[in-house]
Amino acid sequence: MTDTTAETMTEPPSGQDGDLRARLVAAGVELVTREGVHALGLREIARHAGVSHGAPRRHFPTHRELLAAVARQGFGRLTDSLAGADALAVTTGADARTRIEALARAYLGFAAANPGMFELMFRHDLLEGSGSDLRGTTLPLFLTFVGLVAEVHPDCDDPAAATAALWANLHGLAQLRTWGSLRLATGSDGLESLLRTSLDAHLGPAVR
Repeated sequence: MTDTTAETMTEPPSGQDGDLRARLVAAGVELVTREGVHALGLREIARHAGVSHGAPRRHFPTHRELLAAVARQGFGRLTDSLAGADALAVTTGADARTRIEALARAYLGFAAANPGMFELMFRHDLLEGSGSDLRGTTLPLFLTFVGLVAEVHPDCDDPAAATAALWANLHGLAQLRTWGSLRLATGSDGLESLLRTSLDAHLGPAVR
């Protein structure tokens, strides 16, 4: 059997082609969740979706575009997680600082529960040039933090920079825990004390 014949046999019928994009993205999500970023080769995603290695080109001209579509699913889940945490905080009458803490905990929780997806979402080296507006997806999340930081520090000259510094701190904690480096430095994977210290450093001590 020639490669051409094999490829033809694994192509979806024309009536099902509209489902191919969703199948490929779902396969990528499953792979990155189960095995991590290293498993997201184009051929492996196609094989996992049950199609030929050339089939993804119908919807994703480049590998980066397919990876960006997978990452977008992760950002959607992160958005839902943060929105849920913030909504719960709001219903309890939480102030801006408490809302930031709730968002920070949700962010760290998402990273711990989805290490492969979390890594992909912020691998700019893999997603750059994909043509996907991932910034448009993530900017509302960042601006939510900016608004809350500005509320905590109304005299801050650059709340966006202050927020970026806080986010970098949170992201570093999440990544160091995933890599196992945090345990080497502190003897534990626990983040409770480090989270409180980070928030106090960026937002000022909380009233406890």
